[in-house]
Order: sequence, then structure tokens, then C-alpha cells
Amino acid sequence: MMPIRDVVIFPHMMTPFVVGRESSVRALEEANATGKQIFLATQHDASIDEPRPDEIYAVGTVANIVQSLRQQDGNIKVLVEGVERGKVISVSDEDGFFRAVVRTRSFRIEGGPQLDALVSRVTTQFEQYVKLSQNLNYETMVAAIRPDDPGKLADTVGANLQLTIEEKQELLEIFDPIDRLTRVAEMLDIEIEKLQVDRTIQGRVKRQMERAQKEYYLNEKIKAIQKELGRGEKSEFDDLKKKIETAGMPKDALDKAMGELRRLENMPPMSAESTVSRNYLDWLLAVPWKKASKEIRDLNFAREVLEGDHYGLEKIKDRILEFLAVRRLVEKPKGSILCFVGPPGVGKTSLGMSIAKATGREFVRLSLGGVRDEAEIRGHRRTYIGALPGQIIQMMKKAGTKNPVMMLDEIDKMSMDFRGDPSAALLEVLDPAQNTSFQDHYLDVEYDLSNVLFIATANVLHTIPGPLQDRMEVIRLSGYTELEKMEIARRFLIPKQLEGNGLKTEQLSFDELGLRGLIHGYTREAGVRNLEREIGNVCRKVVRQVVVTLPPEAATEEEPKPKKARGRKKAEVVDIETKEAPAETAPAPVFKPVSVTEANLAELLGPAKFRDTVWDKKNEIGSTTGLAWTEVGGSILTTEVSILEGRGKLTTTGKLGDVMQESAQAAMSYVRSRAHELGLPRDFYRHIDIHVHVPEGAIPKDGPSAGITLATSISSALAKIPVRGDVAMTGEITLRGKVLAIGGLKEKLLAAHRYGISEAILPKENEKDLAEIPDVVKKDMKLHFVEHMDEVLKLALERQPEPVPPAALDFNTQPVEDLRH
Repeated sequence: MMPIRDVVIFPHMMTPFVVGRESSVRALEEANATGKQIFLATQHDASIDEPRPDEIYAVGTVANIVQSLRQQDGNIKVLVEGVERGKVISVSDEDGFFRAVVRTRSFRIEGGPQLDALVSRVTTQFEQYVKLSQNLNYETMVAAIRPDDPGKLADTVGANLQLTIEEKQELLEIFDPIDRLTRVAEMLDIEIEKLQVDRTIQGRVKRQMERAQKEYYLNEKIKAIQKELGRGEKSEFDDLKKKIETAGMPKDALDKAMGELRRLENMPPMSAESTVSRNYLDWLLAVPWKKASKEIRDLNFAREVLEGDHYGLEKIKDRILEFLAVRRLVEKPKGSILCFVGPPGVGKTSLGMSIAKATGREFVRLSLGGVRDEAEIRGHRRTYIGALPGQIIQMMKKAGTKNPVMMLDEIDKMSMDFRGDPSAALLEVLDPAQNTSFQDHYLDVEYDLSNVLFIATANVLHTIPGPLQDRMEVIRLSGYTELEKMEIARRFLIPKQLEGNGLKTEQLSFDELGLRGLIHGYTREAGVRNLEREIGNVCRKVVRQVVVTLPPEAATEEEPKPKKARGRKKAEVVDIETKEAPAETAPAPVFKPVSVTEANLAELLGPAKFRDTVWDKKNEIGSTTGLAWTEVGGSILTTEVSILEGRGKLTTTGKLGDVMQESAQAAMSYVRSRAHELGLPRDFYRHIDIHVHVPEGAIPKDGPSAGITLATSISSALAKIPVRGDVAMTGEITLRGKVLAIGGLKEKLLAAHRYGISEAILPKENEKDLAEIPDVVKKDMKLHFVEHMDEVLKLALERQPEPVPPAALDFNTQPVEDLRH
């Protein structure tokens, strides 16, 4: 027995191969010396030099050695003829080679119509396969097949098919000739289909190559004819060259473009590389190099545009006017990069459009929300298939001028992954000292962005990397007051919704109380998006009433009218189909103009979505109103404290963050240090548990600014003195009771004003921020600035606790009451 590699020997087939392994040479010499018969079986893995018996297929072929020839390198070239297939019963390894006991099987085949049909099918299929295959000689193969012997026919066809070793071994292991012939027929079907697909693809490729050669030949002939006629060779290359020379490119970009044009001229027109070069030149020419918008520097016109498009926002309007004033005096000032930060719906994006309108520049908007690929900013290199410039260059092409207003919307919502960090790529774009030579990966030439006015928008700043923040001038947009919202609704939102819903001003109107009720009861936001949405809901209700009152003809102009015939009497109109006079229709109801008042708001919009929590809030023990800052503006936050029997445990609930829990610990420590002033025994905490809860428990809360709120609630619960319900507060507390400054003061006070709170307790250090607070808030609210927690308790509690000597109050004898009001 001899294992063989990368070949399967079939019975009745003559196969040459080279023997080189020492064990195989010994087995071959032994077979030549005895009876020139050898059992050939294929090994599983061809890379193994000395396979074990279990690494060789059990089914192989008994073969006769026809010829063997020893070569100069020691290998033996042998020619064998397969006799019959056999299966190994046992294998022994003696004398350095395998000896095997092999069982062979013989089958008696009975003819019949089914067998004849199968043989005919395989013969026909094999002839078709040989015709399609380019590796087999037709005459030789047709002469080799023997239709009278099904087993030999199956082996002959299987040996000549382009199959894998595993598929050929599978065919060899089928001993029954009929089953083997059936399997060969299935394999032939698959191989013929593969060859037909290959031939179809080759024919298509050949036709495309012939077409390309034909077009190239005709193009060259046309050029020769034009040259012979004396018309010259003016072509698209001349047009491209002229466009490049007049585009106004800097020297390095011009040299690059001309070099690319020379490469394009020498390329075959139909090559893939010529398409890449042509696209590159098109992009170089599409980007504005010298075309600029004529800038409007009239400050009065700019103020009129800004005032006409937006109400309020005085700080931003002043900054834009300052920018224009600088442009009047300085011919080439550095580009400005502004960043508008504020809650949704306050007009950041629309403000950018107004700036472009006021300055006479083009406006383009690039949304950066969800962008996580650095190539979105810088583009892909031209080596990649389908490469394009980055969004910055694409926006410049869209603007068509080199000095547009480019808005980078939602810059705080960029992210990063394995493809890079887009915020790092923006560092060069938004740096006035670097963006004069911005280099896109696709263009691969320097492009000047210093004339672009970049305006970024964001809801929060903490998600923007520090180096990127440092390159931008941050301007904060806080929420609107109630008066500002009413003015915005009158000037902009109501006319916009009336026009969008097809209504006229005389059909729908809003009185002052109705508009105020709409703002109070149906919206609670820093911006005006929900307010616009609710005004739109009112408009749609009125539109439905208007349409109901229209006559049918006016409501359905395209509806076909019934055919009518004229009678002799002019007053009679008779329907042809019914032969009856039409019935008199009821007169349509008359539409009455709608005025939105406080009384009919619920009828138009349903019950109020929000109620004023301050109006019905009473003075309660252990319940304090605090002020909070969120990404969508300010809000109020109630803090509740309950006293329970226990062992001095402080429990906090309401999904509080680590900083807020530490504030509760600091507040508790302060209260313990002031137990004497609050009328409490020195060891009061040993017999009680204190539970601090902040409602709306599903919303995460964090930050140090609730310190004085927590301390006030704990003091009130322990001293059994109610907290005033019309007072809100915010401030960080220290262990010594000092009140420290907080952030977001304007948003917090706007929220307090929105909720109807009349007084607010604030840190003394925040008094400098009063300049940013709207006058209407300062007029309607009484603001107390404090430095110590003792001042907070004097202002917030209904009455002051009476200091009691520690020995006068024994907490062990006093029952702990349920302090809920």
C-alpha cells in the first residue's frame, strides 16, 4: 500500500505521478518484485510527509504498475493503471512501508430502460461538458467513454471532471455502479452550469474590450480627419486648460492642476485612471478660489435685518454689529469663529441665517450630529475607490463663494471611534492662525478658509473638547421670558402658522390672556418650539371649521357635476338620470371668526398639560423648592425630607449623583453642628433616620447647587417649622455653612419666573451676574443674596427656631412624629 497526495486514482484510468518518499519508494520496489500490484489511497492532508494509517482514506484503488523509471534526483516516475476499488480492512507497517488487507466488491448489473436512459444522459452531458471545457480534447474523450459498461463510464467521466480531491474521493467511495453513475450525472449538471456562466462572462468582457478598442480607433480617426481638414485639435483638454488658468488658484494648486491635466492627456480615454483624474480636476475647478460675495457693511441695514428676524438676543446682535464695524476699518481681518450655546428652540440656527442675510453672504449649513469619521471633515485620499472631498470642501463648492457663512450645527453631538476623531480634525478648520492653509486629503492642496465666517451651535459645552472650545468665541443663549415669548408669538409664530395653514388674520386671533394661558398651561420650555406647535394645533382646529362651512362646489372644485338638461321654463332644472327636480340643499353654516381666549383654550387644545405648581403650593415642613439647570433650560426641583425612627442613617433617593449625595452629607453635618440653634439635642441623630427624596425619581440629578436646599429641608423637618412655598433657592454649602457660587443663574431665574415664584435666595458671589438677568425678572422677583446658611434659614422658614440648651431636651423621651403635612 502506498499513500498518494493531491490525486485520486480511478479504476480503468492510466495515471502518471512521481514517487519521492522513502516509504513509498520501498513499497513500489516491493510491488515490482512481487506481482506489480499496489494499493493506492489518498491521504487527508497533503502537507504531512509520513501519514499514519488513520490519516489516509480507507477506500482506494488496486492498480497495476505499468512502467517505472528512476530519475537522477532519486525520485521514481511511475505510470499505473487502476484495476478496481477496494476498502482497507487492516494495515501493518513492516519493513518501512505499509501492507494492507483490502476487500474488493463486484456488482452484477441488470440492464433496463432506466439504466439505458441514465447512461444516455451521462454520455450526452459529458459530450456537452467536453465542448464547453477548454482543457479536454473532444475526440479523445468521446472515444474513451464506454456506454456498455456503466461503472467504467462513471469512473472515466469522474476522473476527467474538474473536481476537488474531496469530491473525487466521494465518487470513488461509491461501490454501486448505478449509484455512482447517478452521482456523476448530478456533478455534470453543476459543472456544465459553471462553464456556461464562465463563457457568458468571458463573452461580455470580450465585447466590452472590442467596443473600447473601436471607440479609441474612431476617436483617433476623427482627430486625424480634423487635422487633415485644418480645423486643429481643439478639444476638451483645451477647455480644461483655459478654466484652470482663469480659476484664480494659488501657484501650488495651479501647478498641481496643470500636471494632472498633462497626465490626463496621455491616458487612454476609457481607462479607470482617466476617470479618477478627470473627477479630481472637476473638483479643483468647482471649489471657489477667487469668487466672493460683495459684503454689506451697512450697520443700520444689518440691525434692521436682525431686529426683523429675531426678538431679543441683544448680546448676539451687538456682537454681529461689532464684527461688521471692524470690517469697515480693517480690509482683511482674521476670520471669526462664533459658538452659540443654548437650549433647543431659542433660535441658534435661524440666527446664523439672519447673519448671512445681514452681511450679504451665502449661507451653508453642515450638520455634525452623529459624525464619527475624521474623513467626513478632511475627505478621503484619491487612492480609494469612490473617494470624495470632506464636508468642508463640499460646502464651499455648494456656497460658490470663498466667504460664506458656514454653520456647524450640533457641534456638541460629534463622537469618535476607530476611524478617527472629527473634533480633532476641526481644530485646524476653526483656528484663524491655521485655516489659511487648510489641506483636504482629496484635493491635496492648501485651501484658504480665513474668509469664512464659521458659526457653531451646541446645546451644552461639556461634550466639546477643551482645545476646540478654546478656538471659538462662546456666546450663550438663555431661555426666553414670558413677555419675550408673547412678543415672539405675536411677531413671528402666529403669522407663520396662519400662512402655513391657509388662514387669514380676520379668521383667527389670539388675545393677551389666551396667549399667556397657552404659554403657561401647554408649554414649559426654554425655547419656543412647543409654543409654535401648539399654535399650529389651534390653527388646524380652526381650518377644519372653515372647511366645514364652505359650499360643496368650493370645497371640491374638481368633482364632476351631474349632467342637466334645460327645460322650456328657465326656472326648472331637471336631472337627466333621475328625471326629477333636484332637492333643495340646506344652507351651509356660516363661519364665525375664532378668538383664542383663556376661556376656550381647553375646548381647542384639551386640558392643560402643565399646572402652576407654585400657586397651589403651601408652606410645608421638610419640603423646599430648589432651582436646577438642564440642557433644555432651567427648572424647579422640590426636595423632601422625612424623619423616621432609626439609628442615625441618612438615606437619599431620586436617582441622585455622587456630587449631590455628598452635598446631602455636607448639609447633614452642618445641621448637626448647629443643633443648639435649631433647638435640637446634641445626640438627636442617634435615634432617628433621615430620608431625603427628590421627586421625578426616573430623571438623573447631580451637582452641588442643591446644598442649601437640602440643608433647609433637613432643618425644617427636624425643627418642625414649615418652609415658605413662594421662595426658591440655589447654592452650594460648605461644612461651615458658607454659601458658594453656582452656574446657570440666568436659566434658573428664568425658570423660577416661569413658574411664578416671587422670591429667590442666591449666593452673594453671583450678584455680579445680575447684568445678564432680564429686567422683567428683576422687577417681578425679589432676589436675596446670602453668604451663610443662617441667612438662608431666616429667609426661608416661617419662623425662627428657638435655641434650647442641650440638657433641656431629651430626645429619648420625645416620640418621633410623622412630619408630613
